[in-house]
Amino acid sequence: MPARFSLVSSLSALAALSACGNAADTAQTPDTTATEAAAEPQILTLYSARHYDGDEALYDRFEAETGIRVRARESRAAQLLETMKAEGAASPADVVIAADAGTLWRFKDAGLTQSVESEKLDSAIPAALRDVDGHWFGLAKRYRVIAYDKENVAPDSIAAFADLSGEAFDGEICARSSSNIYNLSLLGHLIETQGAEAAEAWAGSVSGNFARDPAGGDTDQIKAVAAGACQVAIANHYYWFRLAGSESESDRQVTEKTALVFANAGDGPHVNVTAGAVAANAPNREAAVAFLEFLATETGQTMLVAETREYPVVAGVPLPDGLIPPPDAEPVTPLSRLGENQVAAQRMFDRAGWP
Repeated sequence: MPARFSLVSSLSALAALSACGNAADTAQTPDTTATEAAAEPQILTLYSARHYDGDEALYDRFEAETGIRVRARESRAAQLLETMKAEGAASPADVVIAADAGTLWRFKDAGLTQSVESEKLDSAIPAALRDVDGHWFGLAKRYRVIAYDKENVAPDSIAAFADLSGEAFDGEICARSSSNIYNLSLLGHLIETQGAEAAEAWAGSVSGNFARDPAGGDTDQIKAVAAGACQVAIANHYYWFRLAGSESESDRQVTEKTALVFANAGDGPHVNVTAGAVAANAPNREAAVAFLEFLATETGQTMLVAETREYPVVAGVPLPDGLIPPPDAEPVTPLSRLGENQVAAQRMFDRAGWP
């Protein structure tokens, strides 16, 4: 009996010791897991219609400053829009970045963005360059301009977009298709400043002055002017400046033969933006706001426009290499109107025969 009791007692003590050890291990597990979780960076999911190699460095800089890693999904804005509609409330998107206020209006109109209140964004970005309801914020400025043949066209003759409707440019205009968002926003602007009837008449006159049917993008229109296919073209400013700074001699020669006019759209030049918005169902809302605020800093602005050759929206930020100072005037027409007028603009283009 004493020997048996001793054996049982020993086994019981061993079991108790083992249990204590397991309890200790169990107690340590949450702490270890928490430490590992804390070491993992927070992930921000970005849906971006931008396609620039330099954006990777931008994301890395944001992570270095905040510890938040950016996971970017790049595609055309229309595809991102449809993707987010299909994903619904389960969308992983935290931030949306797209070009043209008209495009951001589409996201807002579809209920895919949310209002943001941020003193940093409001103080850095002029009110004229952000949504009145705080759904999107302009991050870089772009101008719709007129490129012209320096030998055959006097810049004073194209001081305003209205000048393109004149007989002097019969058969001398190149432009891209009317369904392009840049042209829709331009006509949307003219609807506001000229009235619907005059805007539609302008679209008809300009399309009647085409040197050829619309084909290609803005760069193609500028190159067509340099090649003598037309004397003037409608394009965004940065396409010309990219050609001017290209390593290709043939690209640079295009800009030696052409120049730009920041044409008046009725209340000043036609200004548009690349803009960012917080997604309606953003899983990481605070990180999303922090990312937009970073893009409105001098560092964020400088990196954002360096490759694109757009203009910074924040005062005092140095211009990208090769850019000339833009017109001083900020837009008078609210940029949200460019989107609101899209449907009317497309119908006008269709009736005017602008392909």
